[in-house]
Amino acid sequence: MKGTKIYSIFTGTCPVCHSASMYKSGSLYNPYETLSMNDRCPHCDTKFKIEPSFFYGAMYVSYGVGVAIGVAAFIIAYIFIGLDRFYTFLTIVAALIVLLPVILRLSRNIWINFFLTFDKEKATID
Repeated sequence: MKGTKIYSIFTGTCPVCHSASMYKSGSLYNPYETLSMNDRCPHCDTKFKIEPSFFYGAMYVSYGVGVAIGVAAFIIAYIFIGLDRFYTFLTIVAALIVLLPVILRLSRNIWINFFLTFDKEKATID
């Protein structure tokens, strides 16, 4: 899987070398560290914030990811489990609140992978 955008998106590694994490901390549920990113990749020196306010575009991606999670929660709660509409709504809200840090990081990972691609030469630098 290494060398694909899917690998970088789901692991949170540098989209260019896939060797180092883009985030300073692996802690998702610490509100002070969820979106704390390295300025550059410690392995290949790729700059993550390509321009000021670069990750504002990730908001659009997070909307889509949130809708997908909401639809999945609806299908599981309403169709498979058989909850009524009120409890299905509560299930969707709970899923979105609990998975908010995951949605935030995942949307940033997807957004940066639109603009940066894997480079095999930079991946082998030591």
